Amino acid sequence: MALPRPLPTDPLAEAKRQWLAHGWTDAADGMTVVTSVMRAQQLLLARVDAALKPFGLSFARFEVLRLLAFSRAGRLPLSSVVARLQVHATTVTSTAERLVRDGLIRREPHPHDGRAAMLSLTEDGRALVERATTALNSEVFSRPGMSSTDAADLVAIVARLRKDAGDFAEPRPQPDPL
Repeated sequence: MALPRPLPTDPLAEAKRQWLAHGWTDAADGMTVVTSVMRAQQLLLARVDAALKPFGLSFARFEVLRLLAFSRAGRLPLSSVVARLQVHATTVTSTAERLVRDGLIRREPHPHDGRAAMLSLTEDGRALVERATTALNSEVFSRPGMSSTDAADLVAIVARLRKDAGDFAEPRPQPDPL
């Protein structure tokens, strides 16, 4: 698939110009921030999707597998997966059902809470997430498209935005958030 040719001008700069021309001066910078971050997310997600496609994984499926692989026993309560991934329980449940169907995880009863479920990584799931992680590391994460300094600055800025939005609270979890 051929990459699209770059546009001759930045459409977000033009959008900001239009915002200013229409007298929305107090909102122009915020509109530019929001649309810039959303466009960057689209660009990064396209790279992630391309890296994960050979493994038949979406980023949501990868995140569940990777989280389980990071856990000591390769299993976590469904509620912990929901909390750590910061997505709605319905989304995790749906993703988990597809992973179960594909033999990558098992859904098991919680040993102490009859109403809760445990998600457990299978050997096939562990092998797949390791291969997918290697691909993501080499194709996306090791070269995110900016310098190390810019990456650290961006992560710090976004962390402040997330903290101010209530994404996490003080005291800071250990290790410190990026």
